[in-house]
Amino acid sequence: MARLTHIASDGSAKMVDVSAKPLSHREAVASGKIELRPATLELIASDRIAKGNVFATARIAGIQAAKQTPQLIPLCHTLGLSHVELALTSGATAVEATCTARTTAQTGVEMEALTGVTVALLTIYDMCKAVDKQMRIGDVHLVRKTKTATRQDLQD
Repeated sequence: MARLTHIASDGSAKMVDVSAKPLSHREAVASGKIELRPATLELIASDRIAKGNVFATARIAGIQAAKQTPQLIPLCHTLGLSHVELALTSGATAVEATCTARTTAQTGVEMEALTGVTVALLTIYDMCKAVDKQMRIGDVHLVRKTKTATRQDLQD
């Protein structure tokens, strides 16, 4: 059976020690969606939501959230993010959010990507709740994560 890395031998929660791990270039991509009524999607598209530009606000909120992940999720490592991108795509009945996060670190950035997507979707919900009581957030998941050696690792 796999061992949970955030659980100490006595059963208490602990932060994983990554100090012995080499630096690697890491990227994580997460995605999720929010289902909205077609009328709400039209209001968003025509920039007629009373709180302002929904996509611009959600994009900024998602990027900001990714940067704040260690303050939101206990035991997450603080990472120097080199890039966070939040893409929003509107369909017939939903908006899909995709967050890409990159760093060079000793641990991955999947929590940052997942946090970015989730907060972007929550921002859309908050901005549209006055006109759509049937919104549904779902399918938040990690699409992929990658790790490649740094040039220094390749030279050693």
